[in-house]
Amino acid sequence: MKKLGITLIAIFLCLVVFYLLILKPDNYESKDMYDAIINNGYIKVGINTDIKPFGFVNKKGEICGYDADLARNIAEQIFHDKNAVKFVSVTPNNRLIKLSTGEADIIIATMTITPQREEIINFSIPYDSAGLAILVKSSSRVTAISDLADQNIGVVWGTTAEKNMLSMVPTGHVIGFKTYREAYLALKQGQIAALTSDDTILNGYALTDSEVKLLPKRYTREPYGIAFRKGKGAAKLKEALDSAINDLKQKNVLSSLHKKWLVSKYSWEE
Repeated sequence: MKKLGITLIAIFLCLVVFYLLILKPDNYESKDMYDAIINNGYIKVGINTDIKPFGFVNKKGEICGYDADLARNIAEQIFHDKNAVKFVSVTPNNRLIKLSTGEADIIIATMTITPQREEIINFSIPYDSAGLAILVKSSSRVTAISDLADQNIGVVWGTTAEKNMLSMVPTGHVIGFKTYREAYLALKQGQIAALTSDDTILNGYALTDSEVKLLPKRYTREPYGIAFRKGKGAAKLKEALDSAINDLKQKNVLSSLHKKWLVSKYSWEE
């Protein structure tokens, strides 16, 4: 399972690189990305739609959450209109593809900035951060990552948790899922001993379900960035995104969104 997971990731990244650098889809390098966004009059934002409190669909059918509000604030910074956003649903497994094809102009979806990803896409400055955490059933005897040796460990394909678990728990049995919902249900049904991911994501389950708990220790620091394609206009787009994030930080908008969406922070334990 571990070797298969690593192989699939390697194949996926190779396909993305081939698509970007060899095939070069329409609008890739041929047009200025930033100017194209301005000419459209809106920005296409790839966002998770099943991960509370970052991106999800409410009972009215509206996309909401921390990342959704951030996207609207970015649109206001660029267009002076919070509604100048077209949301595109993505998952950790397909967000790079939707970005590379131009289906999304940018990705705001709890995406960690990593050196490997920076080789094929661009990132804004960090707008937030998280730490790798462990979610278990409330009755579980697991108290630390060391207890997961020889256990089934759930991750979501395409996230940094997969790589982290393969290195941190080499004897663990890493099992991948397409969505957080599937992984969460597998934990509840006892198919996996733990679900590992960002604390900011897992905390949403712990806050709403007394049958699961989030262990206190964090094992990594994961900066979240807004992702966008490499190519013509990337520098202008990065400048606009970085400027917007800095302004939102200075005006305490991001801290207000933290409180609004109950995005909790924990002390780091290295």
